[in-house]
Amino acid sequence: MDQVDLRQSYKTILKSNDGVKVMADLERRYFIKGTTFSNESNEMAYCEGQRTVILFLQSMLQDEIKREEVAEI
Repeated sequence: MDQVDLRQSYKTILKSNDGVKVMADLERRYFIKGTTFSNESNEMAYCEGQRTVILFLQSMLQDEIKREEVAEI
């Protein structure tokens, strides 16, 4: 499976009705719209790791940007 096929698989699952509900729940639970700040560095690192997974899932829902397009932005 190549990256294009993998990205399409993510889109198929996460853009379904259930996928949209799951993503909304994950975004709420794992600090997408909130802070990961904690006085405990290990806890903050753990929360930031959770947040990073959701950011990855969100990135897989976007169309891939080619290097040429980045230069134009």
